[in-house]
Order: sequence, then C-alpha cells, then structure tokens
Amino acid sequence: MINVVVVYHSGYGHTRVMAEAVAQGVERHPGSQCRLVSVDDVSDHWDLLHRADAIIFGAPTYMGSASAAFKGFMEATAAFYLAQPWRDKLAAGFTNSGCLCGDKLNTLLQLAVFAAQHSMVWVGLDLLPARSRIGGFDGQLNRLGSSLGAMAQSNVEQSPEQAPPAEDRCTAAHLGERVARLAARMHRGAIDSDQGSGR
Repeated sequence: MINVVVVYHSGYGHTRVMAEAVAQGVERHPGSQCRLVSVDDVSDHWDLLHRADAIIFGAPTYMGSASAAFKGFMEATAAFYLAQPWRDKLAAGFTNSGCLCGDKLNTLLQLAVFAAQHSMVWVGLDLLPARSRIGGFDGQLNRLGSSLGAMAQSNVEQSPEQAPPAEDRCTAAHLGERVARLAARMHRGAIDSDQGSGR
C-alpha cells in the first residue's frame, strides 16, 4: 500500500477543498491511500509523516507567500532536520488565492525549496496550460497554467462550496494521482533492486 499524506493550512476553507481533491486523486490510483493533516494538528502526526511514501504540501497564498500558519509548520520541522527522515520521499504542492495571479508562484517555490531542504524529490504538474475559449475553460485542467504545482483561485465572495472552480479541483486531483503513481513506481523499483541484490 502506498501511503500519501497531505499537510495543509486553510484559513477560510478553500484550500481544504483543494486538499480533499488531492486526496481523492491519490486514492484513484489502485493500492494508494491518503491522509489529510491540518497544520493545526500536525504535532500529533509527525510519525505518520515520517512513514509516508510521499507528502503533498498545501497552503493558501497570503500577501504573496504561504500563510503564517503553514510557515510555522515548516519551521517546526527544524527539530528533525539533521536526521533527514524525509530524504528521497516524493513531495508536491498546491496553493490557492483570491486573485487570478496573487503571486501564487512564490508560494509554490517556497514549498519546493522547503522540500529540497529535506532532501525530498519534487513532483511538478505534468499538464500543459489550459487554453481559454471565449473567456471560459470548459472543464480543462491547469486553468491557471502552472507547472510547479497545482494552483487554484477562489473569488473572495464565494464560499468553499462554490470555489475554487471544478477545473482547479480536478487539477489538484490530477496532481494527487500523479504523485501516487510515481510513488508506486519508486516502490516497485526499490523492491526489484532488493531482489536483484539478493537481500
């Protein structure tokens, strides 16, 4: 069984919608399961993170960077930084903001650098940018044209039941499924390597 953990912060519920979509995507891949962990509860789940095959990070973009609550989680990992328990685990990320741009790329860059500091292997989004047709996207994935991770945009006056739109949620699910698929491939490769070496 491939175990994936989604660690996220959601200030108003929209980023949690993305986290749930990522988890659904993970579990679309046969033999994979996903746990959602809010940064508010992460102190009870460090062992779960250390045992995971992959960790997917999610944070809203506030003022051009990850939320303060998510940064607090990042800084808390300094306690085990030298031990490197996340070395060679897969990592990926997603973010949401109220504006179409909102400087979300900066948040994904923060998440990718954070993963690199823990010697993780970053998984980007293997989707070409969507192409607008008369101002709409007709269900196309990667509506916001990101490559580094999944981006979402939620109109500030809309509730989490209404936003982010389906295209962004489906993009998040696609990312989750990709991470699970690659984690399964790495797992099979590790087993084959062990068998080939006679372990």
